[in-house]
Formats: sequence, C-alpha cells, structure tokens
Amino acid sequence: MCGVMKRITRSQRALLLVGSLGPLGPLPASGTVTVAVVGIPLFYLMHQWHEIVYILVTLAFIAASIWLHDVGDRILGEKDSNKLVWDELAGFLVAVAFLSFTWKIAVLAFVLERAIDVSKVPPANWIEKHVPGGWGVVGDDLVAGLYTCVIVHLAAKYAPALVGYAG
Repeated sequence: MCGVMKRITRSQRALLLVGSLGPLGPLPASGTVTVAVVGIPLFYLMHQWHEIVYILVTLAFIAASIWLHDVGDRILGEKDSNKLVWDELAGFLVAVAFLSFTWKIAVLAFVLERAIDVSKVPPANWIEKHVPGGWGVVGDDLVAGLYTCVIVHLAAKYAPALVGYAG
C-alpha cells in the first residue's frame, strides 16, 4: 500500500483479535506457543468426548479457521499471516483425534505436529503454495495433523509404553 495505512474497522479489529487468540498471535513462534498454551489443554478437555461430538466440533473449528484465515489475511494484506493462529489449533485437533490423554502423547503429538508442519511434508508444501485463501492456509496444517495422528496411533498400538498406555 505504499506506506498508506488501511483503516481497519472495529469489527475487523475484533476478528483479528479472535484470530490471534489475543496476545498469542503477535508472539514469536506464535503457532508453537498457541499449540502449547491452548492446543494441549483443548486436547485434555476434549479427549473424553464421544467420537461424533469430537468430529463435529473439530469440523466446525476447521470451517471457522478457514473462514477466519481467509478474511483475516485479506484484512492484513498477507498470505498465511503468523498473527492468525487458528490453523495451528485445527491441525493439532486432527493430530490428537481419538487418542486418550497422557502427557507422553500430548508431548509426542506436539513435537511431531510442529516438526511436520514446519517442514511442510508433501502434499502440505503444494497445498500451501497452490490452494488459495483460508483453504491453503489451514490445509497444510491439516496434513501435518493427519501425519501426526497416524504416527501417534501406530505408536499407541505397537509401543503403548512409549505413549503412556502401559497396561
């Protein structure tokens, strides 16, 4: 905009505040901080929910994330702004789907999901570059969440002690 600030309305400011989860979006490594501060507690709260409820809430959150990132990025004039963090939570909710909460699982899923998200394992790299708007922004995080979910479920099945499922 050549140095000219675009006027942001009150409702746009509110949307950006929600999309950044208040003070989390502006922080360095905002995605990682958000998953640690909000994602892990959400996993703890949601892990006992019936599978159908978990799926419906997660799908609603993903849809809201796509919309929020689409609109928020347009307001900010950015693509995949690090100030908006709902995409990170959407990916983490997928990563821990249908898992019982243990601290070992929470930490393993956290580390794996963040590493896979940052490294943009295919097709996440393609989605991020070629899918427009909020779909592309959230889509790459969902890929990281899916990969993580599969890995953690395999660990739970074949190495239960590794994830705190020792019986």
